[in-house]
Amino acid sequence: MIRALIIALGLVVAAPALSETRVPQSQAEIALGFAPVVKRAAPAVVNIYARIIRPGRGNTLFDDPFFRDFFGGGFGAPRPRVQNSLGSGVILSEDGYVVSNYHVVGMATEIQVVTTDRREFTAEVVLGDEESDIAILRLKDAEGLPFLRLRDSDHVEVGELALAIGNPFGVGQTVSSGIISGLARSGTATGNGRGYFIQTDAPINPGNSGGALIDVNGDLIGINTSILTRSGGSNGIGFAIPANLVAEFLRQARAGNKTFVRPWAGMAGQPMTADIAESLGLSVPEGVVISDLHPESPIAKAGFRVGDVITHVDGGEVNSPAEMKFRMSVAGIGGVSVMTRLRNGQRDQIEVPMIEAPDVPPAEETVLGDRTVLPGLTVARANPAVIARLGLPLSIKGVVVLDAGPYGARVGLQPGDVLAAVNDQQVTSPGDVRAALTNPGRWIKIDLQRRGQWVSLRFRI
Repeated sequence: MIRALIIALGLVVAAPALSETRVPQSQAEIALGFAPVVKRAAPAVVNIYARIIRPGRGNTLFDDPFFRDFFGGGFGAPRPRVQNSLGSGVILSEDGYVVSNYHVVGMATEIQVVTTDRREFTAEVVLGDEESDIAILRLKDAEGLPFLRLRDSDHVEVGELALAIGNPFGVGQTVSSGIISGLARSGTATGNGRGYFIQTDAPINPGNSGGALIDVNGDLIGINTSILTRSGGSNGIGFAIPANLVAEFLRQARAGNKTFVRPWAGMAGQPMTADIAESLGLSVPEGVVISDLHPESPIAKAGFRVGDVITHVDGGEVNSPAEMKFRMSVAGIGGVSVMTRLRNGQRDQIEVPMIEAPDVPPAEETVLGDRTVLPGLTVARANPAVIARLGLPLSIKGVVVLDAGPYGARVGLQPGDVLAAVNDQQVTSPGDVRAALTNPGRWIKIDLQRRGQWVSLRFRI
């Protein structure tokens, strides 16, 4: 099943006049078909060959020190597995910035990029994000490359003609045509990407991942990332990541970010249903209903409260949390978004600053040392930054496991666990956990919360 990343904002946003679409005006234009557009756009779409080295699985017999010593240290050792990945990418700038899917290159140890004129470049991932399934590459010693302009994907309309360009099944660069068949698709695509997509019926197949979805002017409107299928082949439902989001990724990559930073909403919400709309006296279900707010939330500080409805962000409709997250991600850190609030039948437009999740109070991230029972265990105080990092409920308080470490994992600890007590002693800070796990006795009991359930771990040292 293929995933195709849809290119978001971009290096250059095409001017509205250049983005305007039209039907062929003459028999000559009809005879030409898409050839002029493809000639202009195809050189900016590249083939990507990635190599991923994964740890091998050894014989469990040799996990026992006796057999390992008896047969020799090297006998039966797990061998690393080499996995090759094939995909596509789109050049975003003449100096060699390329966008592709995270699932194609995100974990790669070696990446080779081949252009349509058969030039080869070594590449590295400079910014990747598994959740969005986007990766920005930088080609080594590249200059003067052809690149695609990024169209404002908010102006894409259902019914527009679209072309998908990529390298399906490794047969070489291929072009397929179709239309834009849906917008604002969220939670429907399979694969790594979990967000907001443009839908197309242009055939997309394995190897198209990371390729271009362009309009009839040759401007990039999205990065192909995934399909819905029961057979593994194209059934006419493909998804692309909007170009506006790609543009923000490119901006952060140029700024030197190693990880993608999203603005923090500090809120939980749910799509408006017909029943909720009726209870609020609305004639049409629209927007996202706020169900929870963190005290440090910029939305809360701007005057929103639980029960309010957010219908638009920066003029774009939001009818699900995924759409709202997309709109805020496109706005980027440091800006101000205008959100439309619906309360008691009245609509107000309110400015909300786009900020990172604050590290307040300080997380005090702590890695336990060798003098403790669980060396390598990494814990931190729950705060907005930690909550956003691990996707925890807004109401979480206490000490959170960031990394269980080798010994913590063996006894059953998991990232996201909220520690409440060690040997019946309450822990409220990382320092409390370190103290409780230093010379604690022969038996250890850890009480914690995991996904809303209370769990008690007991083990002997």
